[in-house]
Amino acid sequence: MSYFNEDDKNSDFLNNDEIQKSPLQERLEREEKEMQEKRSKKKGGGNGSGGGKGGYFFSGLVGVIIGALLVWLMLPGLVNQMPGTTTSSTGKNDTTINQVATEVKTDVISAVDKASGAVVGITNIQEVASGGFWNQQTTQDTETGSGSGVIYKIEGDKAFIVTNNHVIEGAKQLEVTMQDGSKEEAQLVGSDVWTDLAVISISSKNVKTVATFGNSDVLKQGETVIAIGNPLGLEFYGSVTTGVVSGKDRSVPVDLNGDKVADWQQEVLQTDAAINPGNSGGALVNLAGELVGINSMKIAESSVEGLGFSIPINSAIPIIEELERNGEMKRPTMGITLVDLTDVPAFYQQQTLKLPKDITTGVVITDVMGNSPASKAGVQQYDIIVEMDGEKIETSIDLRKHLYNDKKIGDQLTMKVYRQGKLVEVTLTLTNSDSL
Repeated sequence: MSYFNEDDKNSDFLNNDEIQKSPLQERLEREEKEMQEKRSKKKGGGNGSGGGKGGYFFSGLVGVIIGALLVWLMLPGLVNQMPGTTTSSTGKNDTTINQVATEVKTDVISAVDKASGAVVGITNIQEVASGGFWNQQTTQDTETGSGSGVIYKIEGDKAFIVTNNHVIEGAKQLEVTMQDGSKEEAQLVGSDVWTDLAVISISSKNVKTVATFGNSDVLKQGETVIAIGNPLGLEFYGSVTTGVVSGKDRSVPVDLNGDKVADWQQEVLQTDAAINPGNSGGALVNLAGELVGINSMKIAESSVEGLGFSIPINSAIPIIEELERNGEMKRPTMGITLVDLTDVPAFYQQQTLKLPKDITTGVVITDVMGNSPASKAGVQQYDIIVEMDGEKIETSIDLRKHLYNDKKIGDQLTMKVYRQGKLVEVTLTLTNSDSL
């Protein structure tokens, strides 16, 4: 909108007026002229060759090109500033992940490196019958179980391996799997059901590592130990678990004949290192890589965790040496059969055995073998043993522990027995069971 229209009736008056115009009026007039000139230029451009629109387009295109060039020039610098990127010496941009290769060395790793090569897998192969009433019965050799073992000695062309008796029990053939996966046929040297230990041998040709015996007597409660073996079979060969010595001088009841009645008290080390089926016969080592135990059993109950057992190596060494020499443990015998007094009904305790009422524990002799040490010493049927060499005897397990751990063939044994209600002392000379 203009302040001075051309058809204004006072225009002539204003043009001829001799009164001088104010600065405000002059500025307004200039602005009005400039606006009119701009409007006239726009109208003229619309009727021309399109130079105005072409100019805008060209200017925009130039701006886009300049912007693209700026981004292209700045991009290498921006890439180098991004995390996890590096620029190679050739000038090319590569995205890489940085890695650090640190070789970790601990006492556990050192112990495993020293001892694991001596731990092997043992496969029990038995002859299994197949077929039924209508089909002809056939037999075939079948793998019936597997366990672990420890190479502890090389002598000549043989290497000797200690394992558990229950790992090799009933085997027609034994196969040993070495650390490199090679197989060796093994021969049974000897076994002992009472201590659950066995010794087998293989060719020493491919044996590279032999275990070093440690001293289980110097172990301390809380000391770190490492179990090495083959839990759940050879597919987990050489598995390693760690724990501590949870307890020493533990006694665990063992059922040897499968009647669900304890026949023996096994002296063991207790550890919380995981020991599972297949670990049996494997190594328990200390941080020096020394063999301190032979893993033997685990209480397999859903409510029990971290309760594994190992035969102390100090208890195992005499058994191992005896098995090497004789193929069996030759233990002293008295020539009697036994039953715990607690298994005898109270009526028979009073009427047949005529025991004093204050005698509630002991071992009843149910039979005496002819020409046995007990027979020669005058021991009689239904005598109740309550003491041996001054040591109180309450169960047949106590009797066996004293007889097998503390006595040798040829030793004398003094017993106190109740006979028809009276306390009697007898002395006998122990002999080998083979002589009976």
